[in-house]
Amino acid sequence: MIGFYILIGIISLFSWLVSNTLKRKFKKYSQVHLRNGMSGAEIAQKMLADHGISDVQVISTPGMLTDHYNPQNKTVNLSEAVYNQRNAAAAAVAAHEVGHAVQHARAYQYLQMRSKLVPMVSITSRFSQWMVIGGIAFGAASGSTGIGFYIALAGLAFMALGTIFSFVTLPVEYDASNRALAWLEKKNMVTREELAGSKDALKWAARTYLVAALGSLAMLLYWGLQILGNRD
Repeated sequence: MIGFYILIGIISLFSWLVSNTLKRKFKKYSQVHLRNGMSGAEIAQKMLADHGISDVQVISTPGMLTDHYNPQNKTVNLSEAVYNQRNAAAAAVAAHEVGHAVQHARAYQYLQMRSKLVPMVSITSRFSQWMVIGGIAFGAASGSTGIGFYIALAGLAFMALGTIFSFVTLPVEYDASNRALAWLEKKNMVTREELAGSKDALKWAARTYLVAALGSLAMLLYWGLQILGNRD
């Protein structure tokens, strides 16, 4: 189990570093005020209109960095700061979330794939690690790799589903950022300085998903070796 705790520590450290850097970047670019004077909500509404999307609502949601697009009720949910503020960070986040709405409207394949995985992953993610650890412990206690092995193997399969979800999320997030930045530049919504800030902010936001995906893969490989490598 020492290896497990070391792995958890490494993953947590990288996650903390990226998360802290992201917060610093957004704080920095929140000081870069948009020359056009538009709020995040106004940016989002204009981008939706420019893409011919009229059935998506832009709403404010409590919290910090709680921004997301909900394909079920077709809402672009912007955190209070992003919704109201008029800076490069708000423009980047607002446009990124609308990027997801554009993906939805254009039937982007990776978004569709992720949406199909959400119901399964929301259930399996709750039990996967407990099943793996419990199966290994049961096998050790009973002196057999029979039932315990298959419980752990089922947990590993659930864990693999979560890892697949994490990697499917990557192209969804990167594509949404690319759509956002392309629109901001093409429509002259931001100056060069503002665009540079938006790019940097979204780059670090994407890295949080990359770290999560690599962390999920590392955990899958670790437990896979524990289960399959120790089998008689």
